[in-house]
Amino acid sequence: MFGFGKKKMKEDKAPEMRLAEFQRKNDWAEVSRTYYELGVTAMDAGDLHKAQLWLHRADTIYSADDNIYDKVGEKLMDDCSDRIGRLEDEDGLFYNDIPAEIEARAKELSDSQVRVWGLLSIARLVRLGERLSKLPDCEVLGQLNWAVDLMFHSFQILPSQEAYQRLMDMCNALYELNGKPVYYSGEIEIPGRLPFQLFDLNGLFGVEQELNSYTDNHLRLLAALSQGAEELPQAESSIVACALLPDYYIRSGADRLGDVPQIKAELQRIWSDYDFVRDRLTWKEVGKRIADYKQLDILT
Repeated sequence: MFGFGKKKMKEDKAPEMRLAEFQRKNDWAEVSRTYYELGVTAMDAGDLHKAQLWLHRADTIYSADDNIYDKVGEKLMDDCSDRIGRLEDEDGLFYNDIPAEIEARAKELSDSQVRVWGLLSIARLVRLGERLSKLPDCEVLGQLNWAVDLMFHSFQILPSQEAYQRLMDMCNALYELNGKPVYYSGEIEIPGRLPFQLFDLNGLFGVEQELNSYTDNHLRLLAALSQGAEELPQAESSIVACALLPDYYIRSGADRLGDVPQIKAELQRIWSDYDFVRDRLTWKEVGKRIADYKQLDILT
């Protein structure tokens, strides 16, 4: 009888309370299930941005570890994947519309212009990365300052083998960040606002994974150039949206992401950078923009 009563009390707890409990216990299968529950509730209520936030968190956790994958169960994962697929087909969803617009505009640019466009966005993550790097196992995020400078200069002069290897090590560390417990639980204080969770990087394909993808592509470009290859890897534009951080603002209670001052400011920077790389790109001006962007606190 007592065991049944305890179980019922646990089930009656609000998902947010259970979530905090499971996080403290590092019970990531239950954390994933709870995120899924929050996502289903939001989706059934028509709150599609919150559904996107929570369902993708559930998917990220159970997809990163085979043990968690087995514990969560196929029924939940199948429904979660189905719901994410339906969200991807929704018109008017910020998570869909902005990447689609960026991709469309990137088709009007040369390969090198797309690469510079993405690097300018990465530069705006430097200060946030430095703060997040203080969390356990997140030191790699503190290397963005160095990496942005290296990749910028390598557009003009190939780096040393030592610098190339360091960039490769950073690339691998970014890949490994997703799946570490800190990715699901780490957070930093933001004065006067909700703490920023490391998991807030998960939106728009996962910022840390997009950083990994961009860096990996750049490494392959450098390798091809050093070998005199005629066929070069094609640039990808998805990193351009990396500094928008919609998950943080949805979790903070924003109803319309397009009305959030920080997102409006970042969108203005994205489209300004697009005009610049399309019509006025010079290495001197790229360097100046990068230097300015690295000083930005994009959350203020």
